[in-house]
Amino acid sequence: MCPNCRAFITISDRVCPYCEAQIGPRAVDLRPNAFAASFLPGANLTSILILVINFTFFLVQLGFSHSLSGPNMDVDLALGAAVSDYVSHGQWWRLITAGFLHGGWIHLLMNSWSLFILVTEVEQFYGTNRLLVTYVFSTFTGFWLACRMTPHTPILGASCAAFGLMGIMLAMGIGQRADPLTQAVRRHYGQWLVLGLVMSINGGISLSGHVGGLIGGFVIGLIAGRPGHPKSPREMFWKIAAIASVAFAVLCGYLDFAFVAQLLKHSTTSM
Repeated sequence: MCPNCRAFITISDRVCPYCEAQIGPRAVDLRPNAFAASFLPGANLTSILILVINFTFFLVQLGFSHSLSGPNMDVDLALGAAVSDYVSHGQWWRLITAGFLHGGWIHLLMNSWSLFILVTEVEQFYGTNRLLVTYVFSTFTGFWLACRMTPHTPILGASCAAFGLMGIMLAMGIGQRADPLTQAVRRHYGQWLVLGLVMSINGGISLSGHVGGLIGGFVIGLIAGRPGHPKSPREMFWKIAAIASVAFAVLCGYLDFAFVAQLLKHSTTSM
């Protein structure tokens, strides 16, 4: 039932088809029913697909490294880690492909745990289209800023996207300060942000990449806002933007694959 006009709607509706009021997640969907549920919410298809992609890339890294303990940096560079020198010489796709590579098992598992939670919750509030745009855009802005701030340091990992998802959640409620739900969400993710930034100060972690991802997600949140009527021109725009974002990520993956294939061909002919 719509809390605004009291009309009967389906549980999947995020906008009332009668009064066009925005509908947040149901309380039963947000309430943890066990201790573990507070750390591991129910999975959805999008979060599973993103994790599968990240794990697949990591297995490729291990395969090229001939090691199960973790990939080596030469392999990371060959497979698409972001370095300013490479990006400035035309390999711009690294600003996306680096977000699907990880430096080790701990790195992968920590980012996977964060993304499993963040992707699920962002999709509940913002829908799949805004989620996909935010994921790709914040990955790009995170690695772009990291390459600018630390130009000679190889950078990789999905944490730029994770901070972008925090950013879009923090943007919720701008201009709606009287809404208790949005303010509760912002307080919750404000705590996530403080913890994440404190951890980013440690050596070996790209603070600039995290900040760049956070800014990218926050900007998308300010521009996009919460979903409206599914058939409105505004929602059609974000649907097209989501398709374009996925297509852009696939293009980057293809260019990276072509680059790796060229390296393998060169190494084979030189032997």
